[in-house]
Amino acid sequence: MRYLRSQIEREFPSRVLVDNGMPAGTERLRVLHVINSMSRGGTEMVVLKLIAGLDDNRFEQHVCATRGFDADFVRMRLSESQLSVVGTPNLGWQFPLFRLASVMRKFRPHVVHSRNWGALEAVPAARLAGVPVVIHSEHGYELDMFGGLPLRRRLFRRANYAMADAVFAVTRELRDFHARQAWVRRESMGVIYNGVDTERFAPCRESRALLRCELGLPSESFVVGTVGRLVPIKDQRTLIHAASKLVDAGVDIHVVLVGSGPDKEGLRSLAAGRLDGRVCFVGDSDRVPELLNAIDVFVLPSRGEGMSNTLLEAMACGLPVLATQVGGNPEIVEEERTGWLFRPGDFDELAGRLLLLAKNPDVTLRFGQAGRERAVEFFSLDRMLENYRDLYVGIAERRGVVAARGEPAHVRN
Repeated sequence: MRYLRSQIEREFPSRVLVDNGMPAGTERLRVLHVINSMSRGGTEMVVLKLIAGLDDNRFEQHVCATRGFDADFVRMRLSESQLSVVGTPNLGWQFPLFRLASVMRKFRPHVVHSRNWGALEAVPAARLAGVPVVIHSEHGYELDMFGGLPLRRRLFRRANYAMADAVFAVTRELRDFHARQAWVRRESMGVIYNGVDTERFAPCRESRALLRCELGLPSESFVVGTVGRLVPIKDQRTLIHAASKLVDAGVDIHVVLVGSGPDKEGLRSLAAGRLDGRVCFVGDSDRVPELLNAIDVFVLPSRGEGMSNTLLEAMACGLPVLATQVGGNPEIVEEERTGWLFRPGDFDELAGRLLLLAKNPDVTLRFGQAGRERAVEFFSLDRMLENYRDLYVGIAERRGVVAARGEPAHVRN
């Protein structure tokens, strides 16, 4: 958010910037991103966007996973030297405090940035290793969070939030939730929205025709789709139930599901019958922009969300969006302008909205155009990168890692 830049500029009015956002004449700022697992997911994609988007001449970045990684996912995205692993993917209690501290002493980061519950041990590990700047952020929900967090988690979060130099979430709603759970003032936590590459994710007629042919989708059919893990919290079942109702109403509807997960076979069974031959299971894909361009309407039926990257990507591709009234979705979707919100699990309400769009292509087009404009104006990748750059550099200045006037700072860590 822009408030980060304005706050930093007020506190450090003498800061001298070059185009990449770092003061001139300083060494590269070393940032260690600590996450639960380096695999396909929204939080991981934010980390990869930072690694790709922050200037290599001014930032040196490394990733540490506390629970392993997906080799196929990582292979084309990170070099071997950029990734460390301190735990195993096995379920059960792990507390890699000292292994994390060892990685930090080896990499000697100026900034450690941990994300979500699975990496929270990185905060005390960074303090143990003498890291100058420690940041923690919250990026989303799991099903077991909806009834509130267990007392031990609330206490551990509160203690670690107090140790960090900055704590933020990716939506206002998620910030408010974690502030309540950790008994801290919400004003003590910031908000940085995710961003989407609006050049890569953009309307493309050629992709629409090509992918429809490739997936066996009729060119004139009404196609709805979603992107996400096939797991209960994403609730693709609600979309399948709604699509069945449209078949009953005489709509030539097809459904595209992008993603993989343990719910796949259950969803296949649910789609059998009225939706036979009408549901396309794409699996994981690196062609999400093309796949989004092949559909008419994007649906996000999740029962919980932090800030959905796929929702932003769909809007950037010029699609109207229907999303549940959860998490950060109401902060992204402008009702009656870029799409509609519906109650989680309410497939009757979802079916009614889809039917309206199927019968009114002018509304579909208008919502899609408005969504594209909103993504470009408020949720661009450039804005997200600027906000993270301002955060890292601003706190580094305060800690003396980077001098406000651009002189090199010498800090032992």
